[in-house]
Amino acid sequence: MQTNLKLLPILLGFFIMGFCDLVGISVTYAQSQFNWSETRAGFLPSMVFLWFFILSIPAAIAMDKYGRKNLVSIGLLITLAATFIPIISFNETSCYATFILLGVGNTILQVSLNPLLTNVVKGTQLTSYITSGQFIKAISSFVGPLLVGYFSLKYGSWEKSFYIYTLITLISFIWLFFTKIEEEVTEKKTASFSKTIGLLKDRNILLSFLGILCIVGLDVGMNTITPKLLIERANLAKEAATYGSSWYFAARTIGTIFGVFLLSKFSEKAFFKVNMTVVLFALIALVFAQNQSLILALVCIIAFGSSSIFAVIYTLAIKSQPSLTNEISGLMVTGVAGGAVIPPLMGFATDFMGSQQGAVGIIILCAIFLVYCSFKLNNSITQQ
Repeated sequence: MQTNLKLLPILLGFFIMGFCDLVGISVTYAQSQFNWSETRAGFLPSMVFLWFFILSIPAAIAMDKYGRKNLVSIGLLITLAATFIPIISFNETSCYATFILLGVGNTILQVSLNPLLTNVVKGTQLTSYITSGQFIKAISSFVGPLLVGYFSLKYGSWEKSFYIYTLITLISFIWLFFTKIEEEVTEKKTASFSKTIGLLKDRNILLSFLGILCIVGLDVGMNTITPKLLIERANLAKEAATYGSSWYFAARTIGTIFGVFLLSKFSEKAFFKVNMTVVLFALIALVFAQNQSLILALVCIIAFGSSSIFAVIYTLAIKSQPSLTNEISGLMVTGVAGGAVIPPLMGFATDFMGSQQGAVGIIILCAIFLVYCSFKLNNSITQQ
């Protein structure tokens, strides 16, 4: 019972983590509100994803020195500041400031929440609870566009949705602050940047890092390409095609629910192999799909199958060297920058081929590497 009570504020933190996905729908509203060009609007997501590359490893080093709960609390405070800015004033400058701080806070949460979870959950339950956290994050991502749309229609001001985000973040911070969580005291020295980067010499850690980069790239890529495929192949109008992303998010959310159950019954490796093999075949079929129903069906299979892979790779990496959980977490979260790397490659491939087949091809390459990882990653513990 005591463990369950400690879990609740941590799991609420995963809901806060989902706030970063708000940037997707915010681009559309901010671009219209401030009359931004496509190029200028494109900088808004960069304000979020850039910090995963810059701050993930420094955050892991700071977590090693100051503690996991303290780092989560700092992440929540920075997120609270981000959500509070639009309440005070909302213009172009404050909009950028909001998403810069949202990116910084989210990076810290991504690095520190999963390690903090390991202080409450042990052994075979860890993967299921990490997947549960991803499910809660997925709910937040799914609800975000609906909440923003409601405030835009009801009050004519989409930024008023930040009142809700501020309240939830404040509750999360206060709840965690008053929750006592014992962290293991280790005798190892505080990690350095070079030592953390040096972990990439370990083949298992390197494969995990590249796997995270590919699975995040696949996720962001599929979310981006789904409406474009419906426009290009099914001749849907832009407004109707955007619902394809909602199908993707819904299937991904359902997939995490099943992932929690299946990972409690089967090993991470078996789950990884089967799911990514199915995803790869679905992506290959997507190359040939031309009608709306088949495209949406394949998109849902891909979302469902890939929904828990991030948690699986992360867990396998930590289990390989549990004494270096903080450093490994920093490296893995740095891989979230794959969301900023893969889409430009998809765009280049699309321009080169003259159709979305090029973008699908890039995503297939990500899936092929992930299938390779599923067979080559080792979940045994490395002796220190």
